[in-house]
Amino acid sequence: MTELPHRQVSDPGELRAFTHPLRIRLLEELFADGPATASQLAERVGESPANCSWHLRLLHRYGYVEEAEGGTGRQRPWQVVLTSRSWNSGDADDPDLAMAGIEASRFLHRRELEELEAWYDRQRAEAAEWREAAFSHQTLAWLTTEELTEVCTTINELVMRHADRFRDPAARPDGARLIRLMSWGIPARPPAEK
Repeated sequence: MTELPHRQVSDPGELRAFTHPLRIRLLEELFADGPATASQLAERVGESPANCSWHLRLLHRYGYVEEAEGGTGRQRPWQVVLTSRSWNSGDADDPDLAMAGIEASRFLHRRELEELEAWYDRQRAEAAEWREAAFSHQTLAWLTTEELTEVCTTINELVMRHADRFRDPAARPDGARLIRLMSWGIPARPPAEK
């Protein structure tokens, strides 16, 4: 299993900078196809190289991307910094950080739900093996906080087994595709009033 460094985000500005539609697209392109220049990314996302460069520099300021080897100046390639990040979404002592955390989570969840809807629209065009392998899982369960934490840890461990494939395309088995995974575990109802 690949262990990623973990960082607790404590700057509301970082969360606001991260949750921008173009910046998310740039990060996803770098995750999908590896290092790329601002010009290469601009072609893929339909933006100007100057605009992509500006957004990449902002992502760099907050540690989401770094310069990759093999370029200089305008031909400088960027790559994703593989770091696990988390933030408090409501219980932070800093109200500004708490609100930024909630909004960042909402933004990312909306993005993933849009991608799920896009999958429903295109799934019939996929090969049968991919239609059968794809899944969405929904259930209810009675769990303690410790058990819910264990579920989260188990999912994370399963996914992290393959994290090396982001940096090393040779580690990807034949037929591997970039897969979106989303999960959450939340109380189904508000706490009972006493």
